[in-house]
Amino acid sequence: MHARDDEPGRLRPGDWGAWVEDGAGDKPARRRGRGRGSSRQKGFDGPVEGSPAAEAPPADPQAVARAVCLRLLTLAPRTRAQLADALRKRNIPDEAAEVVLARFSDVGLIDDEAFAEAWVTSRHAGRGLARRALAAELRTRGVDEETVRDAVDQLDPDQELETARRLVARKLAGTRHLEPAARVRRLAGMLARKGYSGGLAYRVVREALEGEDLPTDAFPDSFE
Repeated sequence: MHARDDEPGRLRPGDWGAWVEDGAGDKPARRRGRGRGSSRQKGFDGPVEGSPAAEAPPADPQAVARAVCLRLLTLAPRTRAQLADALRKRNIPDEAAEVVLARFSDVGLIDDEAFAEAWVTSRHAGRGLARRALAAELRTRGVDEETVRDAVDQLDPDQELETARRLVARKLAGTRHLEPAARVRRLAGMLARKGYSGGLAYRVVREALEGEDLPTDAFPDSFE
């Protein structure tokens, strides 16, 4: 479910920066100098035995997990699976990671449905990707199949067709030096790489090249 801005206890997107500024996601300040008293000397592998740093209690896994997730979310939206993978790579215990991920989901900082919908809208508008390619990208980011299907279904077939036509029109002039059959393959292949079916790709290319003298074998007899 999508997070509601007016629901008690939930953080709105506009509140995220304030949460980070409160210190939850800050990185430790980097020392600029390495004077005589600095512990960052050559060959230093960790806290010196007997020092306050060495005697300090180990970091709370949940606190570390929160900081990691917040830092990543301030850089770009992430799916729950992407954040879980990042925590595993940092050796955060599964139990601590699950607590933090569940809390972030509860307050709306993790919302795979909203992520998928925004991804489809942005990638179709910006890159001209069709549903097949968009679905594949969402799956690689750990979005579950039902959410993927719901997100790509928002892309209207007529809108997808018009986008394919614009893509071909944009590339048409740059293929005029090619042999007719090679030209057809180049344009149809461009659409195929963006996730358009063979049937739609060749239909759009045929329309774009209508009126030109093309050999009868420029288009396949059948396609997917």
